[in-house]
Amino acid sequence: MDDEIVGGTAIEIAESVRRLLDRGALAPGDALPPVRALADRLHVNRNTVMAAYGQLARAGVVVTRGRGGTSVADRAPVAQEGFASDSVLRDVGTGNPDPDLIPDPSAALARVAGRPVLYGEPVIDPDLAAWADAWMRDAVDPALPFGLTVTSGASDAIERLLAQALTRDDAVALEDPCFLASIHTVRLGGYRPVAVPVDDEGMTVDGLRSALADGVRAVVCTPRAQNPTGASLSARRAQELRAVLADHPYVLVIEDDHFAMLSSRPYHSLIGPGHRRWALVRSVSKFLGPDMCLAIAASDPRTAERLAMRLTPGTTWVSHLLQRLTHALVTDEGVLAGIAEAGAHYAERNAAFAARLTAHGVPAAAGDGLNLWVRVPFAARDVTERLMRRGWLARPGDEFVLGDDDAAHHLRLTVHDLDDEDAEQLATDLAAAVRAGDLVRKVG
Repeated sequence: MDDEIVGGTAIEIAESVRRLLDRGALAPGDALPPVRALADRLHVNRNTVMAAYGQLARAGVVVTRGRGGTSVADRAPVAQEGFASDSVLRDVGTGNPDPDLIPDPSAALARVAGRPVLYGEPVIDPDLAAWADAWMRDAVDPALPFGLTVTSGASDAIERLLAQALTRDDAVALEDPCFLASIHTVRLGGYRPVAVPVDDEGMTVDGLRSALADGVRAVVCTPRAQNPTGASLSARRAQELRAVLADHPYVLVIEDDHFAMLSSRPYHSLIGPGHRRWALVRSVSKFLGPDMCLAIAASDPRTAERLAMRLTPGTTWVSHLLQRLTHALVTDEGVLAGIAEAGAHYAERNAAFAARLTAHGVPAAAGDGLNLWVRVPFAARDVTERLMRRGWLARPGDEFVLGDDDAAHHLRLTVHDLDDEDAEQLATDLAAAVRAGDLVRKVG
């Protein structure tokens, strides 16, 4: 009996399946009992079993195939950001900032030690709090009061924000294609991702409206430099999205403005003046380096209070040494000038490579951010395989997909650190890979 599904309600049956998975009694691909057979064995209505299977399907635990029955989903690991350390190929899919453009912290380190910080002290360092308040106040609607919290990076902030507001199986609206860390966070949290398409102006209005009708309890949006597409919200699109959200003031809206100080695009928010549950998250990892695991979250006072409760001083807070170092860097005029130069560099190099590709017959346009989102005429994995034979490791768009099949016809390329010679070689090789693939398709 320990290895059988039990329960008298839909919730109990679904939890029983989860326990069997946790113990290894069920594995990916295993078939669950037919609805009628399980209902008869448990002496419950068939609708009860169907409701349990429905809960599990919405959470991505099982897959239902109509007459083909229901089976345990193959929960393949989500692809991760970063370079491939075990490859000899030239990696152009890393999503990393240029290490040569990350400020050197050595001079600031000597100035920030100060006195020891003890248990019971404020979670956010006073100097950083004062600077962050001004940084966020420029972006937040004046009608919205807010509190500040510091977390160990943007993904940590989003995970904590979702955890303080949602329960398992709650639905979360995510951009599609989606940032890998957001997919990972939602799946690990046991939430149900709902895809919202992204176009050149950001999250689509119809997509958000559909997600809200589907019962999402939270929305995660990137207002600019959306990863992987590089899209940024236009003023018009942001206004339209705020109008849609006006009827849903208690849906938690999280804006991940990860590229803030480097962005070449204006910041437009979908958080309106009447919204009740919201958070704006800005990390420093893109301009101060990924190892500076720190983000600032400005949120409505109730959310800020609940978020702070999850950051216990001395155990889960962010080191005050790191906070002081961050403050020292972001208030240094030389560092700020370097950050501005880095942002201009990323924009210029991406635009130059897009122009090279277009000249080689692969139309491309640069958005905002560290990467380029390049459409190819067939499955991008075919292109990546051909590029590997030429010495390049690229990232196919299907790794970022929730439901948008068109994303599988894209490459996400990180090219800002290529010199002109290497950039020309990659453009030449990519165009050749596309032509070869086209030829194979025509012959076939």
